[in-house]
Amino acid sequence: MRVHFLQHVPFETPGILTEALKDRADISFTRFFNGEALPRTSDLDLLVVMGGPMSVHDESVFSWLKDEKRFVENVIKQGKSVLGICLGAQLIAEALGARVFKGAHREIGWFDITRAPEVASSSFASFWPETITAFHWHGEMFEIPAGALRLAFSQACENQGFVFENRVWAFQFHLEVTPREIEGLLKHCAGELDGSAFVQNAEEIRHNMALCRPANALMKRVVEEMSEKALSV
Repeated sequence: MRVHFLQHVPFETPGILTEALKDRADISFTRFFNGEALPRTSDLDLLVVMGGPMSVHDESVFSWLKDEKRFVENVIKQGKSVLGICLGAQLIAEALGARVFKGAHREIGWFDITRAPEVASSSFASFWPETITAFHWHGEMFEIPAGALRLAFSQACENQGFVFENRVWAFQFHLEVTPREIEGLLKHCAGELDGSAFVQNAEEIRHNMALCRPANALMKRVVEEMSEKALSV
C-alpha cells in the first residue's frame, strides 16, 4: 500500500501512524514547510492530511493551501481513502462542501469525546468506543458534510469527526499523538493556552500523557480498517 502524508509544520508529525503503517505501507511525504511538491494522485492509495496551526481560510498567507485543497478534493473524487486530522479534517470537510468556522470554544488538552448515536448502526460500531479521552488542540470546527456519518462529539464541540463512504475519515481530535508531538505543540503554540473554559494548562496536559496509549490503540485500529478499504479499491 502506498501512503502519502501532507505535513504542514515540522512539529505536527504522524506520531503513532508511522509505527502503525511501517509493516504494511510505502510511506512518502509532502512537507509544505519545506516547499515540497504534491505527488500525482495515481501514486497513492491512502492520503493522510496532518494538522497545523494555520486555518483553512489562510490562503493569502500560505500560498500552497489552494493547491492542497484541490489535491485533497481530487483524491476524494477518485474514490481513494483519506484520513484527516484537525486541520486535515477541516480541509476534508471543506472539500466535501461543508463549512469550517470558528468554534464557540477553543479546545486544548485532554477531553472526552462521546460516540454519536448514529454510529451504532454502522459497520465500525464494534470497535469505536462509547467514550474515549482524546487530545485536542483547535479553535475552529466543521459542519458534517452531506452524506457523511458523524462520529463523535464533546462538551465543547458538537462535531468531532465523521466518516464519508466508509473510506474518508476526519478527526477534529488527535489519536496519533505521542508525548513528543504534544511537547512540540506546547513549545510552538503555548500562546494559545489562554486559560479559557476548555483549555488546560501545560502541567495538566503533561500529567495525562499516559492517555496517549489508548488513543494510539484506537488510531491503529482505524488504520487497519482504512488499509483494508484502500487495498480493495
